[in-house]
Amino acid sequence: MIARLMGLATASPREVQRGLEEGSIVVLDVNAPASWRYAHVPGARRLDPAAFEPADLPRQRDAALVFYCSNPFCRKAPTAAKRAIAMGWANVRVMSAGLSGWISAGLPIETG
Repeated sequence: MIARLMGLATASPREVQRGLEEGSIVVLDVNAPASWRYAHVPGARRLDPAAFEPADLPRQRDAALVFYCSNPFCRKAPTAAKRAIAMGWANVRVMSAGLSGWISAGLPIETG
C-alpha cells in the first residue's frame, strides 16, 4: 500500500515466489535483525534499509530487485527501494504485502 502511494512498482508474494523459483529476481529483506532471525523469505538477503551501499546490491544495474519489510503499512521497503533507484538500479519493486502477506499466502519461510 505505502509503496504504491510512493509511486513504486509492486509485486505480490506469489510473483516473488515465481521469480525466486526462476532465479530471475534478488529479494532483499529490510526488517530488523531479530525479525530476520524469526522469519524471512527463503533465499532473501538481509540489508540495513538506511545503511546499505551500492556494493551490497548486485553489480548488474538492470538486476530485478524486490524489497520487502513486515507488512503493507511499513515504510522501510519502499524507502530502501527509492534509495536503490537513486543509486542507479532501475528494475526495482516492493513486495507491498510484506512478510505478513507472504506468510498469509501460505508460502514457506526460513528462520535463523
